[in-house]
Amino acid sequence: MSQGNDENKKLFLPISTSSLILPTASQNVSRTITSLNRSTLSITNRLSSIHRDSLFVQRVAEHCKLPVIANERCGSWYIPPALKAGSVYFKSTDGHQGQWSFSTRRLNLQVLDIVGNTWGCIIVDSTRRGKSMPDALSKTVPIWCAVMNRLLFEDAFQDTGFCTPESVIGPSEHSQVEARLDGLVDKAKRLQLDLSTLHQKISKPLRPIWITPDAPLPDISPNSPYHLIICLTVSRLPSCSEGPSDTYIQGAADDSESWARGLTPALFWQHKDTLLSSTEDELPDLVHSFLDAPRSYPKIITSPTFLIKPTQCIYIAAVASVLLCPEGNWDAIVVCAPTTPFEEVDQDVKVHGQESRRKILHLPCPKEGKLASRALRSQLHRVPPFVDAVVQESSSLQTLQKERPPLKILFTCLTGSDLSGGAALVALCSCVDEAGNLKAIGEERGVRIDKAFIHQRLAWITQSKSDVNPSRETLQAVNICLMGR
Repeated sequence: MSQGNDENKKLFLPISTSSLILPTASQNVSRTITSLNRSTLSITNRLSSIHRDSLFVQRVAEHCKLPVIANERCGSWYIPPALKAGSVYFKSTDGHQGQWSFSTRRLNLQVLDIVGNTWGCIIVDSTRRGKSMPDALSKTVPIWCAVMNRLLFEDAFQDTGFCTPESVIGPSEHSQVEARLDGLVDKAKRLQLDLSTLHQKISKPLRPIWITPDAPLPDISPNSPYHLIICLTVSRLPSCSEGPSDTYIQGAADDSESWARGLTPALFWQHKDTLLSSTEDELPDLVHSFLDAPRSYPKIITSPTFLIKPTQCIYIAAVASVLLCPEGNWDAIVVCAPTTPFEEVDQDVKVHGQESRRKILHLPCPKEGKLASRALRSQLHRVPPFVDAVVQESSSLQTLQKERPPLKILFTCLTGSDLSGGAALVALCSCVDEAGNLKAIGEERGVRIDKAFIHQRLAWITQSKSDVNPSRETLQAVNICLMGR
């Protein structure tokens, strides 16, 4: 009896999906789907999708007649170099649900310079499959606009509120973000930015508007009472009829480290026609040939070195810029690079027309990236005593030369953005007072160095040279050096 019951139970056990399909057939289906996905996400499909989306960018730029800015890291893939007016770093994470924030690390003040010369700008970004707009454009940029408006125009304009795209952001989330704005404005005020200088850059408040490939282009006018910040999402949402065999990839340039094999936006645009006409099998060797080709330094159009105000002594530049324009009369140079191309320590040189000894501090680091930032972490402690020694020598010379000009200390790395920004930040926090003057040896520092103070001094750098962008790893190295953690 019990045996019969057991047999009946077996007859009514749930049937698994695998039991409906022969194991071999099931494995074949799985392999086919995987193969289709890999084929769809191939490099050739990515590059052709990027090129297709870039045509939309060019059409919008022609329609709006405004400068085009890339929201990095993927925005530059979609913009022909001749059309690109600059870069910004609005992070999607600052717009994620419940994490809405205003970044004090990436102030993106270069936007004010660009829109101040016209009546607006276009910020280009994309998003992966499943979304119509990245959070960076739907929330992070609007938060930034609202904070900047309240900092610069609160007393002069009534309408400096927060606006978001109604088709993407619901009323509840909009209200929650709006409730945080007062705190975010206070957070920005603690940076002690030179608001009068920033106010001079633009004449009216900022207002974001949104453009996607799925909607008609809006009518815009230079007579708007706002500087228009056009948030352009270049990638379209795939239609429901599109399947794995379709070649278009939404947000194809996203996460390029995982698929580009070292290809960069600059190399893509330089060799676009060759890349787009190549097969998937040809691309790896082709990209390697581009990477191995000798590179020349880019032409320096603007001043190669930048003074970090309010100091009169701290400068930042890329190594290539200094080599191309060597007449700097630097009292000291801090080099964050694998090797230093500058004269060795204490070699006699002419400084301010006087015989002197230029000081070189070499902080050996790999080229760039996380490994370079980690190597810098063990070197940054050498910066304050080096600057102090330069100040001490200058003080000795000052007694002999009453008309001696201010010290000039240059911080440099391969990009003039990441590692040199971190080293300069250590000097600004450790060796410079609130007025921007170098402190004398033994002078009481008189300030508690914490993250808020470090961000305040970082704001000096970004307000003076907007494209200086120390990475998260570099800033962690700075925090460890200055705070011991």
